[in-house]
Amino acid sequence: MAELEVQKALRERLISYPAVNALVPIAHILDTNQRPSPRPAIILGESQSLDEGTSLKRTRTRIYHTLHIWAREPSLERSKAIGEAVRDALRSSRLALPEGLHCADLLVASQRFMRDPDGEHSHGVVTLEILVTEELP
Repeated sequence: MAELEVQKALRERLISYPAVNALVPIAHILDTNQRPSPRPAIILGESQSLDEGTSLKRTRTRIYHTLHIWAREPSLERSKAIGEAVRDALRSSRLALPEGLHCADLLVASQRFMRDPDGEHSHGVVTLEILVTEELP
């Protein structure tokens, strides 16, 4: 449940952040399992959750989430600009999660930018670490 709620909160943050929207239209911030046709785009990618192991109540989960940035460009300039806007958006404040969940920490752990083999696109991979605590009833 926490993974899906984090994904929803990430998308909400990205679509509501003006610097991101100046570079990527809201309709191009997607959850899809295929290479997107719109360019530029931010794809909500893979995720994994692990028990943080710091509480016997098992109420702390670390979620690793990947965002994929795609742009049609011969360089990496636009992808890197989008990556910086994403980083700023996610660092602006804690994620808003539904009642019972709390975003204790959000770290942009890494950003990697590469040229697509087709020679026409750039691809960025942003890896996030989100620590979520759950309130028990």
